[in-house]
Amino acid sequence: MRYVDVGGVKLSSVGLGCWQFGSREWGYGKDYAEREAIAITQRALDLGINLIDTAEVYGFGRSERIVGQAMAGRRGEVFIATKLFPVLPIEPIVEQRAARSAARLGVSEIDLYQVHWPNPVVPLAWTMRGLAKLLRDGLVRHVGVSNFSLSQWQQAEASLGAPVLSNQVQYSLAVRDPDRALVPWAQANDRLIIAYSPLAQGLLSGRYDGTNTPGGVRSGNALFLPENIERAGLLLTALREIAASHGAKPAQVALAWLMRRPNVVVIPGASSVGQLEANAEAADLELSDDDDRRLTEASDRFNPKGGAGAWPDLIKARLRR
Repeated sequence: MRYVDVGGVKLSSVGLGCWQFGSREWGYGKDYAEREAIAITQRALDLGINLIDTAEVYGFGRSERIVGQAMAGRRGEVFIATKLFPVLPIEPIVEQRAARSAARLGVSEIDLYQVHWPNPVVPLAWTMRGLAKLLRDGLVRHVGVSNFSLSQWQQAEASLGAPVLSNQVQYSLAVRDPDRALVPWAQANDRLIIAYSPLAQGLLSGRYDGTNTPGGVRSGNALFLPENIERAGLLLTALREIAASHGAKPAQVALAWLMRRPNVVVIPGASSVGQLEANAEAADLELSDDDDRRLTEASDRFNPKGGAGAWPDLIKARLRR
């Protein structure tokens, strides 16, 4: 396993994202939540993965409970990250929610407590006051944010009066927005980018085409529209061919491309222990500069239909299911 040293912490380059644990929208079912999710988390720790990421909103706290159960007796092996759902995130509510998350996780200290989304109504300074108190009281070791722009991230630091270690954002070969400002700033300031959906919810696995698309929560993702899968053809071909040259899988190549970026770690989810193991192996995949260049150029040329322009097609796709 490869590790990244940022802000005084050592994190595995591949983490484990736990949105699907106990969340009905993924459609994985009861057996997955009660058995497979625990086995996945424990195997992750066996493989040296120490970054486990969850949130209070995932399964309405169920994901945190599953993670807590899975890491019982192994607390020293885990850098546990969870997130505050920012509905009325004023100081006393921030403190209450952090305490409840810690209780569900079965820990006395949360390693990284992240604001899940910016709140457009509540001033950020009010939220940061609550987080500053959590730092002083020792319930939280590090503060992070998620889905924040660079200016919002910098404002959060100014309001907190301390480093905001990380920004968790959607980042992959299919979604490159963080390249513009977030990644360079993190690299220049000893901060961390945590890449969620690093496989674009499976698009970059190369498993899907215009006639074979995923269901559940991913059915509303415009990337899986047949037109967008066709537009991704150049990128998917590059992933498949580079994977074949390394004896790897396209998903592993997509993860390895991200991990070549300094100060970036990835948190793919896993539907099985086998998928978790394949994700972990990506940390040891060494891409060449030519591989990196080909993937970057193919990604630059990928221009998916999105926003309001994709809504009619998404509605039609839903009606056909």
